[in-house]
Amino acid sequence: MTEETKRVALTWREGMIFSGGEPGGATALVDADNTTAPGPMLQLLLAAGSCTAADVLLILRKMQAPPRAFSMEVAGTRRDEHPRRYTAIHFTYRLSGEGIDEPRARRAIDLSLEKYCSVVNSLAPDIPITYELVLG
Repeated sequence: MTEETKRVALTWREGMIFSGGEPGGATALVDADNTTAPGPMLQLLLAAGSCTAADVLLILRKMQAPPRAFSMEVAGTRRDEHPRRYTAIHFTYRLSGEGIDEPRARRAIDLSLEKYCSVVNSLAPDIPITYELVLG
């Protein structure tokens, strides 16, 4: 099995603002002050959320139950002392569409969180990951 090495490059813009991404690829802004763009800790929640969202969307499509609407929220609880790491992460999935029932939706979410989402599976194993499902 070969391992893949991913690389990003960051460039300081001003203040606490950086732009970065894969060299030669698209870039995103990161603002450590959370003023003009999400900061690193919010970016981590965005990465985890978008990773599992993409998985759930693909899995539901394979189940012949594509969503009509899909949104989600991610909440991370952080320590007060340094390092101010996340101590828990909670996902709220909001799904609607024909063919989407609770068992299918939960199966897609469980597969994502337990097997497929690389970002969630890269987090420290002591961080509890929970979720709720809202069908509508």
